[in-house]
Amino acid sequence: MAELEIHHESHHPIDPAGQRVGVLAAVLAVILAVVGIISHRAHTNAIILTTHSSDIWAEYQSTRLKFHNVELGEAVANLVGGKNGAAQVLADYERQKRKYESESAKLMDDAHHSEAAAEELEHRALRFDIGDGLLEVALVVTSLYFISHKKMFPVIGVVAGIAGVVIAAAGFLA
Repeated sequence: MAELEIHHESHHPIDPAGQRVGVLAAVLAVILAVVGIISHRAHTNAIILTTHSSDIWAEYQSTRLKFHNVELGEAVANLVGGKNGAAQVLADYERQKRKYESESAKLMDDAHHSEAAAEELEHRALRFDIGDGLLEVALVVTSLYFISHKKMFPVIGVVAGIAGVVIAAAGFLA
């Protein structure tokens, strides 16, 4: 029976710099994943706010249509005349007009507020996207060390990574 030899020693010398670069790449990858998730959530929330704003504008248009229908009814009541019923109908129309005018003003304010919030969130998401992109570049450039064994790649990767983290963090402040 042939003996089986198991060698526990590596034939390749251990590269301490390569180990540090590997840890750096892993840290960059984790930060990249976190920033990517935050970026996607920011975009999703901006889309939700934009949709909400569109819904409010649709309700505003509906309210304005009701207001104009009441105005039309008021005009018809004035044309047809009638002493007893017309005054009561006109008073009811006037009450409805005030109600729809008030509702439409509030809806317009809500829609403008929702649009502004969505736009602000998109600006924040843009910062997260730029940070995400710089972190991706940092990870790729850092990984070039394993091909070239040149220390300039991890240095460039660290600089790009720091820039990505700073820009992504600015998304929280915007």
